[in-house]
Amino acid sequence: MKLNIVPARTGVTWVKLGISTFFKQPLALGGLFFMFMAVLSIASIIPLLGSVLALALLPAATLGLMVATLHALQGKFPMPAVLATAFRAGQDRMRAMLMLGAMYAVGFLLVMGASAMFDGGQFAKLYLIGGKMDKALLEQPGFQAAAWVGMGLYLPLSLLFWHAPALVHWHGISPTKALFFSITACWRNLGAFFVYGITWIAVFTTIAIVAVAVLSLLGLGAAAGAVMLPLALLMAAMFFSSIYFTFRDSFVHDEAEVSPVL
Repeated sequence: MKLNIVPARTGVTWVKLGISTFFKQPLALGGLFFMFMAVLSIASIIPLLGSVLALALLPAATLGLMVATLHALQGKFPMPAVLATAFRAGQDRMRAMLMLGAMYAVGFLLVMGASAMFDGGQFAKLYLIGGKMDKALLEQPGFQAAAWVGMGLYLPLSLLFWHAPALVHWHGISPTKALFFSITACWRNLGAFFVYGITWIAVFTTIAIVAVAVLSLLGLGAAAGAVMLPLALLMAAMFFSSIYFTFRDSFVHDEAEVSPVL
């Protein structure tokens, strides 16, 4: 396995591949994404440690969606069991993935802790536990500062873990090395990732504007909220389908090194 440097325009290709692959198996990939969300939501409601558990499961669940994308790309119908791929690949890989999940949870909590210094923890509490988000809260300078700090610190955390689950699973790399290779690959391909992010923002925004416009023309503007939520979830499922391609193209994979475990 070696790092592969791709041109910035590859970011657009990743978005296109994510969308086109999703439509190869829309029911399966859409259903798996909803299951992914349900598992994390159920985990988060467990008293005391629920939110931490949901965070710790995120790398493994993301890997499951990447495997599902690979199956769809190969013309297979991804079954629900792919979401548990990380826990069916042997003891060593399972322990490594659990460690990666624990590291992600700690990292995320540190980000939320940093944001709490600006608003006394209101943003962190809303994000981790939930609650009512009203106009008065959003207009508080402290809350706004905490939100910006949280988002600013989450970006490098996200890149640090972006490729890590796939590297641990398919290449058997230790969690710490996987984090190093992940952030290095993202940094060296920063142009492609920037275009990738901007393109997804453009896609989400365009779809939202078109959907609202169509509903308004049909006299169904009041139903926009009910329509936008499932539409946003479907778009998010396409986004997760595209993650596999960012990993595939960021490395030159030696077939002799990659485990056949799917």
